[in-house]
Amino acid sequence: MISQEDIFQIGSKKEFEKIALKIFRHQYDNNLVYQQFCSFLAKDKTNVKSLTEIPFLPIQFFKSHNVLSANGIIQQTFTSSGTTGIHTSKHLVADVSWYEKSYRLGFSEFYGNIEDYCVLALLPSYLEREGSSLIYMVEDLIKSSNHKDSGFYLHNYEELISKLIELDNSGQNVILIGVTYALLDLIEKQKFQLKNTIIMETGGMKGKRKEMIREELHAILCDGFGVSKIHSEYGMTELLSQAYSLGDGVFECVPWMHILIRDTEDALTYVLEGKTGGINVIDLANINSCSFIATQDLGKKYPNHSFEVLGRFDNSDIRGCNLMVL
Repeated sequence: MISQEDIFQIGSKKEFEKIALKIFRHQYDNNLVYQQFCSFLAKDKTNVKSLTEIPFLPIQFFKSHNVLSANGIIQQTFTSSGTTGIHTSKHLVADVSWYEKSYRLGFSEFYGNIEDYCVLALLPSYLEREGSSLIYMVEDLIKSSNHKDSGFYLHNYEELISKLIELDNSGQNVILIGVTYALLDLIEKQKFQLKNTIIMETGGMKGKRKEMIREELHAILCDGFGVSKIHSEYGMTELLSQAYSLGDGVFECVPWMHILIRDTEDALTYVLEGKTGGINVIDLANINSCSFIATQDLGKKYPNHSFEVLGRFDNSDIRGCNLMVL
């Protein structure tokens, strides 16, 4: 059996591939939906020998099937946001400790000790519905920060403005995590000159504003908050791990997560670094569901394994996982 220690202590590319192939075999045996999809592609445990030979389950399956590689009680069900008439994704989580360990270690990997920060969250569209995996994560980060001023803000912008200015002026390290449209709403009410605050956008206009290209959006946010870079989080309902961008829209993965870029015309082949294609995600923390997911996002990968999210495929519903339309 593959343990959390095996996955969260991965130290090399070779080790990653070895564990990924083990997880593929485990999920092939224990996830009927995934097994049937693999069989349709004439793939099984005998003819998959490398990462690029592993079948990636289209993310749409989470809207129509229970994608599960474990038996027993479901501890948590995460659901995606969606507009009226659109089926939402459902991620059944058999053991939520995998998610907790993944995002705690992931945050630490990029930002250090959570107790060094006051965490402010401006996520109204997520707070107003049930089943958000982002709210689950941010709520835990708020608690773990042990800072008396950490917390959620719904529509109380004036309170957030005064708190943000007070904390930043005191020299306190702050992370403001916000859905894109709400961050734009905030800087329309108040312009800032922040020196000790990280602005992290989680993507998504949620139908509240017109979509923008990333460069335009980040320029507006940088100007409004008085910061030089806008950080971003790339995660989604169907995953248990996140990638982070510390600026310029270039994301890096945690060691147990990996990105491949598939050809837009042939989903079973991959494009060269620097070329645009569909984003396939390997998330080894998602061992009890499916670790190999073909998203509806367009992106490109770079030689150091960083990547950009450039938009999404046509006719795909807009969801909040840091997406900018082309």
